[in-house]
Amino acid sequence: MIGKKIPIAMTISAIWPAVVALAAEPSRGYQRQTTVTGPTRLDWVFALANQSPEKPLAEWLKDYSSGDQRYELYLPEKLNPRKPAPLVLFISPGGEPAGWAQWEQVCKEAGAVFASPCNAGNACPTPRRVRIVLDVLDDVRRRQAIDADRTYLVGFSGGARIACAIAFALPEYFGGVAAICGSENLRSESWLRQRVADRLSVALVTGEQDFNRAELERYRGPWLTDLGVRAKVWVVPKLGHSIPESKSLAEVFAWLEEAAAMRRQQSRHWPAMHITAGAPPTRTQAADALLKEAQIRLKKPSTLFSGLMQLQGVVGRWPDLPAAAKARETLLEYDARQDRPWEIDDLAEQRRALAAEARATDRYASGPLPQQYAAERGPMASRALELWRKVLADNPDSPAGQEARERIPKLEPLIIDTKEQ
Repeated sequence: MIGKKIPIAMTISAIWPAVVALAAEPSRGYQRQTTVTGPTRLDWVFALANQSPEKPLAEWLKDYSSGDQRYELYLPEKLNPRKPAPLVLFISPGGEPAGWAQWEQVCKEAGAVFASPCNAGNACPTPRRVRIVLDVLDDVRRRQAIDADRTYLVGFSGGARIACAIAFALPEYFGGVAAICGSENLRSESWLRQRVADRLSVALVTGEQDFNRAELERYRGPWLTDLGVRAKVWVVPKLGHSIPESKSLAEVFAWLEEAAAMRRQQSRHWPAMHITAGAPPTRTQAADALLKEAQIRLKKPSTLFSGLMQLQGVVGRWPDLPAAAKARETLLEYDARQDRPWEIDDLAEQRRALAAEARATDRYASGPLPQQYAAERGPMASRALELWRKVLADNPDSPAGQEARERIPKLEPLIIDTKEQ
């Protein structure tokens, strides 16, 4: 319920190495198949769960071997292996790698690394699929210094949904996402949503005749923007449900790159916001880094709420570590205070999120839908009506309340019409 008081306790002491150690000079140019050399050191489990345990569930890795994984790789000829480079990591909806034909010119002109996993398509179980992607990402990082501020996770269709799920869970590993003909929602954790808004650029690319156009253009894109994420929708003329040609992708890449300097500046200010080239942080280092950032944020009224949410993040993500014990202690101390100025920010965030979801859901349900999604109109309109009624009941005199008052009578007949069809 909006405005309900919830105890906040319920819900960088070490900077990881910037020196890149490479075992051997990697091969340059295009390689159709490259073998993963070892298990990922990256926190792949958090993309699937709300914690980062030391060991994943056994069934997630049943009969799995990182050394059996293959991927398509391009390393620019003139790339310095120890100078951090941009990376385009493409997730295919099928079993074979994809995207190189469309991204080749872009990557060659930008001096960017390209990689695309094998056997990580829609038929692959989600835990295994995420693990393969993170195995490939870390293997590329072992071969070449990679700039996390310019690492772009790209996917097509079902691959785009996985790309969003990974990047929205692990924004510190990426600079942005290019989701082509598919997307996903942000995570529910407040601190993680804010991290995405502070760091990632999200390009949503669809075709003029793509059956997922409405989802990206009217639903996902505006919702992300309302939540403060740097997001942009591309509708490619004459394109259906397919990967655009290099001209469109060059525009997308240039837009992603426009915010690289901002990400770099943010990373210098908040080191926990990205991982440097080289060995990634351990669980303890990552938890300590987020704890330190939270402690700094608590010192200023403007960042107090975000600091408290990050403390919740430390407790939730690494509950067994010393950093979580320290975070929990601080949360309990703030819970005991009589003066609770952060509750104003908490309420504002809840209201913003509610109105953003109401607008996005309404926009999707009220506009044209392709035949295969026509049955979604009724449930989506009902959901939008439910959300707008909550907005109106919570704060009727606000601009969002007035918006709800205008939209509710327009949605009610739409729901009746869909029921009668």
